[in-house]
Amino acid sequence: MAHHTPPPPRICPACDGFASAAVTLGGRDHRGHLRTITAHCPACQGTGTARTRRNREGARA
Repeated sequence: MAHHTPPPPRICPACDGFASAAVTLGGRDHRGHLRTITAHCPACQGTGTARTRRNREGARA
């Protein structure tokens, strides 16, 4: 019986799969916590995977 394996995930070339990063804003808040924001990759919108492109033949003939 043949086992079907799923295709490997397409990793985003812009972020190499690390789609989100915590960036410090500098300083701390009144409770002593470090202030950070989360920045997402603009190419993959924070998913870490690239879209698959389908080449449709005859669509622009």
